[in-house]
Amino acid sequence: MAVHTITKDNFQNEVMQADKPVLLDFWASWCGPCRMVSPIVDAIAEEREDIKVGKINIDEQMELAQQFGVMSIPTLVVIKDGKIANQTVGAMPKENILALLD
Repeated sequence: MAVHTITKDNFQNEVMQADKPVLLDFWASWCGPCRMVSPIVDAIAEEREDIKVGKINIDEQMELAQQFGVMSIPTLVVIKDGKIANQTVGAMPKENILALLD
């Protein structure tokens, strides 16, 4: 499944009303650790049909970053049934990211 670009305009529909858990990656183009995590998040999106994966560029979507209290990036957030189920900050290996979903 493809990675979705999440904006304040589609957030409600794509994330809060999703019929499966959503992994959100808060990132920025200038962030080195974000560039390390990005291909991992892309791979998870391709491998896992049971979740939705979205990326939020904090430079373009400051409101969403503030809404989630993002202070450092990359920040990964798991949303289940419209609520935050898990959240972490920093680059990490794939198995750690997958563990957030369980």
